[in-house]
Amino acid sequence: VSTKGKVTEQKQKPETEVRHVDKPSSALFFKYNTQLGPPYHVLIDTNFINFSIRNKLDICSSMLDTLYAKCTPYITDCVMAELEKLGAKYRVALRIAKDPRIERLICTHKGTYADDCLVQRVQEHKCYIVATNDKDLRRRIRKIPGVPIMYVQQKRYSIERMPDAFGAPRT
Repeated sequence: VSTKGKVTEQKQKPETEVRHVDKPSSALFFKYNTQLGPPYHVLIDTNFINFSIRNKLDICSSMLDTLYAKCTPYITDCVMAELEKLGAKYRVALRIAKDPRIERLICTHKGTYADDCLVQRVQEHKCYIVATNDKDLRRRIRKIPGVPIMYVQQKRYSIERMPDAFGAPRT
């Protein structure tokens, strides 16, 4: 109580917040991801398919040329939904996505936002290479250690953050 009769409240210290820090994956040995290795598992994004069509690149054979090993391309339900929402203009991309060489991954989460889906899947399982040309998605994936990114550049596929131990091509 102050001298003028007003009640002053004591300032309470905020309770210490518990900070959450993700544990590094056991697959990361120094800076190399030991879960990566042939046959490579490649997660494909919508705009990667569109850029491949624009540059007249076959997805499976171009991945083989880039990584010098067998690749298994994967596409999630969210990416398929995104392609279907784009409409008739992107029907060629949708037909390529339904190719039997590209395997489907079923999404169990709510919503159909493909970028969040890909980031979440890569954080859970670090055995994927993410194929995208989306700048925002590439920026988000760069923050995840041990995940290489494949993109279309100068009418061919390039790969970033692939360890030399796995035979990554020099660019």
